[in-house]
Amino acid sequence: MAGYLTPALASPRLGWMPRSPDPIWPRLRGALRVEDRTATGTGCALTFDDGPHAEGTPAVLERLAHAGVVATFFLVGEQVLRNPSLAAEIAARGHTIGLHCHRHRNLLRLASRQVREDHARALAAIEDATGVTPRLYRPPYGILNAAALRSARERGMRTLLWSHWGRDWEARATPESIAARVTDGAGEGAVLLLHDADDYSAPGCWRATAQALPRVLETLRERGLQAVFP
Repeated sequence: MAGYLTPALASPRLGWMPRSPDPIWPRLRGALRVEDRTATGTGCALTFDDGPHAEGTPAVLERLAHAGVVATFFLVGEQVLRNPSLAAEIAARGHTIGLHCHRHRNLLRLASRQVREDHARALAAIEDATGVTPRLYRPPYGILNAAALRSARERGMRTLLWSHWGRDWEARATPESIAARVTDGAGEGAVLLLHDADDYSAPGCWRATAQALPRVLETLRERGLQAVFP
């Protein structure tokens, strides 16, 4: 396992992820230049992984537009190829585009060459569909290896994880549970993780996410938190 960064960067989906005030995580995060807060430490960043999705993405975009809120979408290359017009719409509506991957795989199972190729294919698909070169990177499942960190840095991308998640990929997730989880303790500088797709999650889970969004946004407003780009 030499060269892999585990388990400190593991996703909660796979069982563990440190949260402040864990004394080790801030030092490790700083050493690796991996972030889980907004760049300014203010506002609250709403982020969506795994899209674009033919049904989930429009539902999320509609609710964001209704609320006048901006978000960041970490796109999957193979999904962009299936839904290029949706990827373009995300960008056209003024949201930030980030790189997630081309194929949604655990990076610990990939060789360095495979990681670099995955990034290159995803970036080509995203840039072709949106005209945008992503400046943010988030790995599948929140798991990083040295090759992924190096590839992101060489391409001038910030690696951004998250501080709060809604566990909205689960079949048992409800709008109420998602809204409660993703805003639990969220304050200035928080990065919230949700999903606008179900290709790698429980079928139809995006519906609960879309339904949870108004509750999430209302909670953030009540706390005086402005939606910002991370």
